[in-house]
Amino acid sequence: MNSEISTQISTPLGGTTLRLSSTPRGARLARRLTEQQLTAWGHPHDGDGNRAAQQVVAELAANAVTHGRVPGRDFELRLLLAGNTLRVEVSDTRGDRRLRIVTDPEEEGGRGLVIVTVLARVWGVTGREVGKTVWAELELP
Repeated sequence: MNSEISTQISTPLGGTTLRLSSTPRGARLARRLTEQQLTAWGHPHDGDGNRAAQQVVAELAANAVTHGRVPGRDFELRLLLAGNTLRVEVSDTRGDRRLRIVTDPEEEGGRGLVIVTVLARVWGVTGREVGKTVWAELELP
């Protein structure tokens, strides 16, 4: 994780922002909508880049609805595409919970950020007035 880097993609070719319910269904929908948006942007649904982006969104959205959930509040998914760089941002309304990467093989869960680390070129956390944004940048082939 590199929380020092919080650069924005300067000139996105495409972008979309969605608010989704902070439920498991909302997290599944985030993954599905990512697949559809990337397909619309010319990255086939069965391509490596689209699948990697879906997995990153799935992990970040699952974290948002599991650990960042505030009853009655949605989470936000933002996708920005500039060239072959995709920036994924998932924002939730809980800023009080720190992210952690679990390395103990005996512990249940907590390995989603390891997957994000493997698939993303860089990722980090940015604070917001209310909550936080976890972001990742991936290179799409």
